[in-house]
Amino acid sequence: MQYSEIMVRYGELSTKGRNRKAFIGRLNGNVVKTLHDFPDLRIRPKRDRLHIELNGTPSQPVMDRLSKVFGIQSFSPSIEVEKNMDAVYDNALALMNETAPQGASFKVETKRSDKTFELDTNGMNLALGDFFDEKRPDLVVKMKHPDVTLRVEVRREAIYLSTETVKGAGGLPVGTASKAAMMLSGGIDSPVAAYLALKRGVDIEMVHFFSPPYTSDNALNKAKELTAKLTPYGGSIKFIAVPFAHIQEEIKAKVPEGYLMTIQRRLMLRLTEAIAKQNGDMAIFNGESVGQVASQTLASMAAINDVTVMPIVRPVATMDKTEIIALAEKIDTYELSIMPFEDCCTIFAPPSPKTQPKIDKARYYETKIDVEGLMAESMAGLQVTQIRPGQEFLNQDQDIIADLL
Repeated sequence: MQYSEIMVRYGELSTKGRNRKAFIGRLNGNVVKTLHDFPDLRIRPKRDRLHIELNGTPSQPVMDRLSKVFGIQSFSPSIEVEKNMDAVYDNALALMNETAPQGASFKVETKRSDKTFELDTNGMNLALGDFFDEKRPDLVVKMKHPDVTLRVEVRREAIYLSTETVKGAGGLPVGTASKAAMMLSGGIDSPVAAYLALKRGVDIEMVHFFSPPYTSDNALNKAKELTAKLTPYGGSIKFIAVPFAHIQEEIKAKVPEGYLMTIQRRLMLRLTEAIAKQNGDMAIFNGESVGQVASQTLASMAAINDVTVMPIVRPVATMDKTEIIALAEKIDTYELSIMPFEDCCTIFAPPSPKTQPKIDKARYYETKIDVEGLMAESMAGLQVTQIRPGQEFLNQDQDIIADLL
């Protein structure tokens, strides 16, 4: 079936009142970015629907992209027909012949925003029901849970027919909830936290700490590829790589073993805050889950958070590991996250880190290092990459072998 357009229905945008226009504009921009390489499409945002005119473009590849765009409740590949019943009958029959198998149950469901059209919703339902009784007598009318629902939307400019409704990603359009810095490791949790931030409309930029020569290029590229996995949900994402080896060496040399992790995380948070302020971000997101590891006890979080007053959001804080893994598998980051490339969070890790560190002791041990000088050095060495959908950074089979040798 050659569809003429895809009709997109908004999600939570219907509750946004005076901000609705801005939200629709942002969603339109995100859809345009997501579908940038389909040159024949024409995208028309309206108050209650977004219309994507296909102009000969196959519908399935477009729908595959749309399924990941936050802010969409559902969408349907549709046929646009003239506002006369002969055109409706001809196109409805062609559509049902394509999508309703012999003996299927069906119903007609009409919505009419153009109140001047000759038939109201009940009249349209009855007219099409009688028509199919004659032209497709094998079909069985069933009002609850039919095999096929023919949806008819009578709008001012045309009538739209569809038999398929695809559930969208929901959430809010990325960018409607301001910007934030996302602390991205190479593990399972932080990509899931990033996905959840994007779902609530947050425009995130990734902050990733790397420590050559202790960490490999593969570890850095793995983090970039995890970022690429998330780009379809909101377009391109800025990836900021922060050199961290010298800081870790200084902490290792001058801080007691039990507080190594606490002081490292305090410096990571200080640097993330500096980057966030520099870039106009409103908050910091991370992948911490309460009690999962030593640095994620409430006492550890308090000792680490002591260095900033910027809001810190933890989307997976109360989730079990099995829940996080299930979501990682859903968004296709799990297999990449478990690849054996060591990141800077695991090097110099003490065998017995403090699970109940004291804030006053953390502050004291931090005085043993040149915090301002080390931060300035790292900030001067930031590496910024704009990552777009479809980019790849790892040759996975060869890279795994190389790291294991």
